[in-house]
Amino acid sequence: FLALGGPGRRLGRGRPRPNPAQLAWQKAELGVVFHWDLHVFDGKRYHQAENRRTPPPDPAIFAPDRYDIDQWFEAVKGLGARFALLTACHETGFRLWQSEVNPFCLKAAPWRDGKADVVADFVAAAHRHGVAPGLYYGARWNARLGVRDFRVGERSPLSQEEYNRLVEAECRELATRYGELFEIWFDGGILTPEQGGPDVLPIFAEHQPRALFYHSDQRRDARWAGNENGEVPYPCWSTVDPERVRIGAHDPDALGHGDPDGSAWCPAMADAPLRSGGGRHEWFWEPGDEPAVLPLGRLLEMYERSVGRNATLILGLAPDPHGLVPEPDLGRCREFGAAVERLWGRPLATIRCARHRVDLDPPQPAVIDRIVLRERIEDGQRVKRYGLDGRRADDGIWIKLGEGSAIGNRRIHRIRPAWLDRVRLNHWTFDGGPAVIEEFSLYGRPVS
Repeated sequence: FLALGGPGRRLGRGRPRPNPAQLAWQKAELGVVFHWDLHVFDGKRYHQAENRRTPPPDPAIFAPDRYDIDQWFEAVKGLGARFALLTACHETGFRLWQSEVNPFCLKAAPWRDGKADVVADFVAAAHRHGVAPGLYYGARWNARLGVRDFRVGERSPLSQEEYNRLVEAECRELATRYGELFEIWFDGGILTPEQGGPDVLPIFAEHQPRALFYHSDQRRDARWAGNENGEVPYPCWSTVDPERVRIGAHDPDALGHGDPDGSAWCPAMADAPLRSGGGRHEWFWEPGDEPAVLPLGRLLEMYERSVGRNATLILGLAPDPHGLVPEPDLGRCREFGAAVERLWGRPLATIRCARHRVDLDPPQPAVIDRIVLRERIEDGQRVKRYGLDGRRADDGIWIKLGEGSAIGNRRIHRIRPAWLDRVRLNHWTFDGGPAVIEEFSLYGRPVS
């Protein structure tokens, strides 16, 4: 998982660049988040506004009869995802680990004699399958404890101070028990002590220094893109003005586009549940929702509009009451991973370069319809504008293929198919020193 985390670093001329945790997260490109909570077992449809406020059911209903955590990772591997996150706790307040500080956890469920620890199972399975594990923690809502939007309510048995100390103690359990984590995701962020919240950042800075921290106004290693459609707008910069992405300051332009002149490195996360077709948008399993599994074409479009626009895509998967990823979801994950490999796994030609103009020739004239560019983001996001031209194979005439601004970790161009024998990346403008194009690749089909 690379080396020490911490806030994004700055270059000599003041241009920010990623810390190692951010760099690993961006280069991973595709991850998964598993949503599993107590209400999955109640046989009812999930209504978020109601579930946030209604005390959860008896934890005895948490009783998966075919639980297979390795099967979950068949979906992760099928997608080609490099990291996976688990909702260690969500809005009911139920904890999927053996907590010593909160009795409303798997100790309260008769399943496996009250000794189950899904967090431990998840992290161990991730390591078995070569996937980086991370955890999702919800402090913003807690139906059992009467917490709404970070604040304890009238029916809460705890004071705000007691709730904050509980959150800190639970975070210490998660940070110290399960080994190295790839990412810590606080649902909706987490308040700082100055804002009346718990003091969790020092816990993770000490015990998980290499994890991506998402997020608070003290430290924000990544930003939400402003929607749950799995897409970001173009251009999408990895840099931001920190004041425009603070918790509560919902600025769609800043979240989606970032800021090419921003003072902080804070790359975009595009997230979406796999079950968000046909008018549904389901992070958790619900009965009868198999038709909501997104079609392959929509997933590929989502990939190109997230990963292909310099964002990290995180897809939500929903284990069912049996403790399995449903077969329709698992099958679609495999289809998607195979399609990404087919489309993007074997370029016709590729080159690494560090010049202001570079020509790339396919081995033989080819119908080119896709181009991929990657910038060396270790040095920051320096390219501000570029152009692409192609030489037609039949008459040698140069034509304009496209142009753009942000490249970042990966930029995917879909272009009008053209029979070409040369493609040129040229007329860059850049900031903060010479840019390095780490990859320039052509895709299409050869023409004899």
